Amino acid sequence: MRIAMTYTRLRVEERMLIDAFVDLGVDVTPIDLRHVIFNPTQLGEWAQYDAVFDRSLSLTNTLTSVRILESLGVRCINPLHAIEACSDKLTTTLAMLRAGVPTPEVRVAVDTESGLQGIEQLGYPCVIKPTVGSWGRLVSRVNDRDAAEAILEHREVLGSAGHHVVYAQEHIDKPERDIRVFVVGGRAIAAIERRSEHWLTNTARGAVAAGLEVSDELADLSQRAVHAVGADIAAVDLLECPRQGLLVNEINHSMEFRNSTTTTGVEIHRLVAEHTVDIATNHASQPQPIGGYIQPADRGCGAPAERESEREVGSVGASLRGDVLT
Repeated sequence: MRIAMTYTRLRVEERMLIDAFVDLGVDVTPIDLRHVIFNPTQLGEWAQYDAVFDRSLSLTNTLTSVRILESLGVRCINPLHAIEACSDKLTTTLAMLRAGVPTPEVRVAVDTESGLQGIEQLGYPCVIKPTVGSWGRLVSRVNDRDAAEAILEHREVLGSAGHHVVYAQEHIDKPERDIRVFVVGGRAIAAIERRSEHWLTNTARGAVAAGLEVSDELADLSQRAVHAVGADIAAVDLLECPRQGLLVNEINHSMEFRNSTTTTGVEIHRLVAEHTVDIATNHASQPQPIGGYIQPADRGCGAPAERESEREVGSVGASLRGDVLT
C-alpha cells in the first residue's frame, strides 16, 4: 500500500499522520505541492500511489491538484466535490438545506444595497462572513446599520471579487462556546467544546478547547452533515441556539486536531490513517481505466507530440527524491 500525502507545510498534524501511516506499515510519501508540475493528460509518477491524501494549507493548491488527479482516476481524500462544498460557506449552507440539516438562517446578495436589506431582514446583531475563509478571519458581528454600511463599503472597495458577495448569517446567542465534532468514515469519533468570552470561539482567536462526550444527538447531526457534503473525513462546527437547538455552522474538510487528540484522548490521526487505508484498498479493488492518461486534443500548430516521448510527465519534483521529514 502506497499513499501520497500532499502538503505545503509540514505541521504537527502532518507529522502525526505520517507516524500513524508508518505504524500501520503503509508506505507514505509526503509531497510538497509547491514543487509539483502536473501534466493533466498523464498520471506519470502518481500512478504508483493507491490514493492521495491532501493536507495542503492552500485551498487553491488543493483544488488545483485534486481536480487534475481525480480527472486521471486517482482517489483523493477528500474528494473534490466534498472540498468544494466544505470550503465555500454558501455551498455548505445549500447542502445543509437540501439534506434537511438545521443550520443558521442566512441572506445572500451580490450588491451592497441589497446586502443591507438582507441584513435588516435578519435583524441586528447579525454576522457577515466571506464565503471562503478560515480561522475566523474577516468574520464580523454587526450591531447596527452604521456598522453594516461601513463593513460592506470596505469589502466593496478593498476586497476581492469574492468579497462582493454578501453572506449574512443570523447571530446565534450561544453559551460562550461552540462544538466541534470529528467525523471519520461516517462515524463521529470525538468532540470538543471551544470556550471564549469573545463571541468568536475559534481556537485560532484564543478560545480554549476541552473534550466533550459525543452524545447521540451530536453524532447524528454531525454524521448527517458530513454525508450531505460527501466527505470522507471532516470536522463539523455546531452552535447551540437557545430557541432552535443544535445548528450546523460550518464543515472543515482539512481539520486540525493536534490539541483535540490530547483533550479527547482519541487518537484522531490513527483513525484518519486507518480510514485512508481502507479507502485506498477499496479503490484499488475496483476496475481502473487502462493507460492512465487522457487523450489530448490535436494541436493547432506543429507536429503532435509522440506519446512515447511523454514518459517523464506528471513529475512530483524534488518531493519524491527525498524532500520529506528532517
